[in-house]
This record gives sequence, structure tokens and C-alpha cells, in this order.
Amino acid sequence: MELRLPVVAIVGRPNVGKSTLFNRIVGKRLSIVHEQEGVTRDRIVIETDWAGHSFFLIDTGGYIPQSEDAIDKEVRKQAVTAIDEADVIMLMVDSVVGITWEDEEIVKKAKRSKKPVVLLANKSDNSTIENQAHVFYQLGLGEVFPVSALNGRSIGDALDQVVSTFDEITIEETVDENAIRFAIVGMPNAGKSSLTNALLGVDRQIVTDIPGTTRDSVNTSFKYFGQTYEMIDTAGLRRRAKVNDSIEYYSSIRTQQAIKSAHVVIVLIDAEKGFVSHDARVMEEVINAGKGLIVGVNKWDLIEKETNTMRDFKQNLVDDMYALRHYPIQFISTLERRRIFKLVDLVKKIHEEQQKRIQTRQLNLFLEDVVARLQPPSPQGKEIKLNYCSQVASEPPVIVIFTNYPDLIKTSYKRYIENRFRELFGFEGVPIRLSFRKK
Repeated sequence: MELRLPVVAIVGRPNVGKSTLFNRIVGKRLSIVHEQEGVTRDRIVIETDWAGHSFFLIDTGGYIPQSEDAIDKEVRKQAVTAIDEADVIMLMVDSVVGITWEDEEIVKKAKRSKKPVVLLANKSDNSTIENQAHVFYQLGLGEVFPVSALNGRSIGDALDQVVSTFDEITIEETVDENAIRFAIVGMPNAGKSSLTNALLGVDRQIVTDIPGTTRDSVNTSFKYFGQTYEMIDTAGLRRRAKVNDSIEYYSSIRTQQAIKSAHVVIVLIDAEKGFVSHDARVMEEVINAGKGLIVGVNKWDLIEKETNTMRDFKQNLVDDMYALRHYPIQFISTLERRRIFKLVDLVKKIHEEQQKRIQTRQLNLFLEDVVARLQPPSPQGKEIKLNYCSQVASEPPVIVIFTNYPDLIKTSYKRYIENRFRELFGFEGVPIRLSFRKK
């Protein structure tokens, strides 16, 4: 058992600088910072530390009381959830604007939570504006910390106050360091956040019928049959031609980072829209990154079915992208929660395949059989010899084959070797790297 890390939530109305503060504290550009209001929509969580104290920091979307806008209502719900989950609340207000009715509504929520609240009057970039921050004592939260998230002014004083409350937190929980990380990616509105919610059984992500409502990657841990998984629900990948503003550009970059940090990637496609060229490009990106790949065909409940509908759909996928014959294709319905946990089973199975190593002796017997069945073509009248091979890495597996003419091995013959390799050794769902080197 270990002490559970404290959870600190940054809350406040839109455009007070919450994401700027978040990035300042963690030292990375993780939250999207933009002058447009309402850019941060979901809760962003990361482990960070201050003065020797580690804690989880949550960045939330701007709290807009009473708004009837669908997204504003969901953001408000997420902000309230963050307050409920937090041990300490960093409540941000704007020194330049002064007290607003929205601030007062958020203060009421914070007070009702009975949690320690540290009040930060942001945008106090100089002593003149700092003097205006004293008005916030009227909110009844005690000490006010005039800060500037943009230039870092007095942030340390506020963080000292935050960590001073940690001694009260004594909740214990078991920490599993052997979590399997998997990312959920795909086109907007393919059902990524719905899948996250279905797996967790809670509304962890904003889900509306507006494509693209998830803009940041969100990590959540859960246990399934004793194994800990870290699930990354990402912003919807869009075609590059349509990434025409900086907000979606940063979200797209974050998705690429999520792919790189995962062991296995689930690419969701919309069964109604079918397999599009962009889906293929995303899958190629996952394979090129050396990550395990699962194809999740979502909204299968909406498809009219005949005897061989599933088989034909799968065959069409393989026809459109040959490499998919080596990767599992799972048909699911996030709405009806059908077969969603089969995806988790596949994540574990693929992760186990990623760790597998084949003995050199077995590999050389395999190579002898490959050549005996089909000799490599002899371009330019040169006889190609495959001498021996060895596995030099895993995750992804890298098989080095020594030969006299590595540059003359044709793509078709490389594909033949990979197919025979998979038939004998498995590695379903895992990219394989064949490296030909001169003996």
C-alpha cells in the first residue's frame, strides 16, 4: 500500500488562464492555450510535483453557469466532477476584470465541497494590477494570491499553500506499475469517448452528437481481471487538409503523442461510414510507429445484417489494406456495450505477443525452410543467399537476416518471409520489422 497522491484541480470561468497555469506548473505544453474562450473542454490530468511533494494536477474547461449550450453544459458537468474528485481546489479569477457573477457561482460550488481552496487572482502582471486583486477577499475564501500564470509571478507562493494542505490527505491505495497502455484513436464521431465511458461505466469524457468535442488526450486507469490498464482517449484525428486552425492542429499533435506512448492502439472506424482512406493512413501510422494494432468497427448495431455481413465487411477491409490480415478486427457497439471488453482482452493478448522472443536456433531452422520452399529471385543474374537470422529486439520484434545482397531483396519476397514467419510464430496484431544486412 502507498499513500494516494493528492489531486489538485484548477477551476474557474473561461479565459482566466487555467491552462496557462497548468502548463506553467507541469513545465510542458499539455493543455491547449488559446485566446479563444472555451478551448479546454475535458479534464486533463498529469502527475507533477512541487517542493518535493508529488500530486495529480487537473486542468478543467471553463465553468459557465446557466448556459444552455450543449458543450457548455457538459463542460460545467466535468468541472463539477473535477471539484468532487479533487483534494485541493485552485480557483482562478481575473485581476483585470474583477469579480463576476460567474466567479461567485463557482465559489459557491467550491465552498460546498468542503475542500481546501487556494484562490489565485491571475493576470497580476505588475504591482498596479496586483493592488486590484485585494477585491477578491470579498469572496470569503481567505488569502488571495495575486499571480501571473503567463510570466510565473508568485506561482511558487500559491503552490506552497497548496502543498501545505497535503498532510491532511491519508487515503491509501495500491499502485500497479505494470499497467498496459492503450490509446483509442480514429476519426471524429467514431465513438472514442463513448467507448471510454462504456469501458469505465462512468461519464469520464464529454460525449455529444457534435463531431470533434474531445480536443485533448485524457488518461484513465482501470483494472480488468487483475490487470491494470491505462487508457488514452484522444482527440479525433482529422484529415490534414481540414486542420485549418491552431486548436485542432495542437490536438492532432497530441494524438500522435498518444500513439507513441501506448503499447497498443485501437483504431475505431464508423461501420455506417465504412473504411475510408484516412482510416488506412492512421493505421499505417500506428504500424510504422511499431505499436500493436486493433481495428474496432463501432456502431455495428446500426448495420442491417445478412448471413455473411461481418465476414464480407472484414474481407473488404483486408482487400482495401492488405496489412490488416495480420491484425484483429473486432465488431462492437459502444451504445449497447456489445463486445467492448473483447477489445481489452485483445489488448492484453497483443501486449503479450509484443514481449515474445524467438530463439536463434528456431529462427535459422525457419529460414532454411523458407528458402527450401521458395528461393529468392536472382535480379541482375546475381544469386541471393540468406545465411542466418536473429531476433535483436522486441516491441516491435526486429528480425535481422544476413545476406550477400541486402539491397536486392524484392518487396514481394519480404512479404513472403513475413507471412511464413507469422504462420509459424504468431505475433498477431504486432508489426514485424525485417532487417536485411550484408554478411
